[in-house]
Amino acid sequence: MRALAKRKRERVNAIGGVFLKIQNAARVANWYRKHLGIQVEDGHADFVWREKDNPNRIGRTVWALFPADTDYFGSSSRFMINYRVANLERMLKQLRRSRVAVEKVDDCNYGRFAWITDPEGNRIELWEPKDK
Repeated sequence: MRALAKRKRERVNAIGGVFLKIQNAARVANWYRKHLGIQVEDGHADFVWREKDNPNRIGRTVWALFPADTDYFGSSSRFMINYRVANLERMLKQLRRSRVAVEKVDDCNYGRFAWITDPEGNRIELWEPKDK
C-alpha cells in the first residue's frame, strides 16, 4: 500500500484589515482619532509592523471606513475582516476541495484578493500581498 503524501495546509497568517460600515465618515473618523488615537486619513489608517520570522519584511493591517450602503461586503454585515495568506492560489484550491464557494478573485497593484462567505453569511476577504 502506498503512503499518501501529506499536503501542507494553507492558513491565514495575519489580519490584513478590518472594515466598518458607517453612516458619517467625518464624525466617526474624528471620534476614533480623538478617543483612540487612530490617525484616519481619507477613511483609513495603516498599522505597520514587521514580520516575526522575517523582520526585514514590513507588513500592514488596514483599518477602513466604508459607506453604510456599500455592497463591497457582499452582505448586510456591518463589518468585514481581511485575512492575509501566503499563497492565495493554494488557499483557493484547498477551499474549493472543501466545497467553499469562491465568489471572486481580483489582482491589483498591491496584491491578489479573493472573497468567500462564512456559514453565517459574513463576507471574508483573503489577501496575498505583493512582495516589494
